[in-house]
Amino acid sequence: MSLEAEVLRLKEDRRAVLLAHNYQRGEVQDVADYVGDSLYLARKAMESDRPVIVFAGVRFMAETAKILNPTRTVLLPDLGAGCSLADSITADQLRAWKAEHPGAVVVAYINTSADVKAESDYICTSSNAERVVRSIPADREILFLPDMFLGDYLRRRTGRRLHLWAGDCHVHARLRPERLEVARAAHPGATVVAHPECGCTSEALPHVDRVLSTDGMLRFAESTHDREVLVATEIGILHRMRRINPSTAFVPIDDGAVCPFMKTIDLEDVRNSLRDQRYVIDVDPAVADRARAALARMVAA
Repeated sequence: MSLEAEVLRLKEDRRAVLLAHNYQRGEVQDVADYVGDSLYLARKAMESDRPVIVFAGVRFMAETAKILNPTRTVLLPDLGAGCSLADSITADQLRAWKAEHPGAVVVAYINTSADVKAESDYICTSSNAERVVRSIPADREILFLPDMFLGDYLRRRTGRRLHLWAGDCHVHARLRPERLEVARAAHPGATVVAHPECGCTSEALPHVDRVLSTDGMLRFAESTHDREVLVATEIGILHRMRRINPSTAFVPIDDGAVCPFMKTIDLEDVRNSLRDQRYVIDVDPAVADRARAALARMVAA
């Protein structure tokens, strides 16, 4: 029996739903029940009636699924699937930052630990970050964390005064304006789509045609008739973009934009996780209770 067939059989045997992020390996995306960004997958985890959630993503995503679904079993196929952006701020650091700005509203990007989410007022993803910021009364001070590039983009889009934590995704941070310039020179006339976490997004905004979340990029791929599109984000997204629309050439602005954490999980890991019920993700109930309200605002936004 092939690995793919084993995974499909085990999903049914375990009554599991398999969620995969857009940046996962293509082989994992192809056997998942749902593939999408963090917001989409959080919603699908809540909608599923299956008792087991297998999250092919990174740890903060599995933690989010557990917080939103406390009575269900959540599995992360490889405990090494972390996130450099989530690691850029701790709960202690956030508490100290809040003490410097009493009364400020804390908006945390979903790429954060459960402990940090518990100290936050709102959680957002790249899909709804602008809506979340605009929903906060104009006279309120906002602490935005941990991605400074997404925060800078939001500041430009909304005109709001945001205090930004100096964190970044090391993969998106390398996508600087100079890399975009080289790619544009090699592909003149190509449409440019960029994720708001990218280091090129704000600084090179006049040269970016669309700033989109990963799910936004997939919707764009479905509708575009452009001959060639330059894509500024982690290259895992290209797997689905090319399958959705084989008539358009989707080209990364940097072939090296690969997240090692997102590529940690392979099909064998998924099979083993389903077969052996490993690795179970738990969140301290007290932490989960405090984080759940902020996550509920994210899902509703």
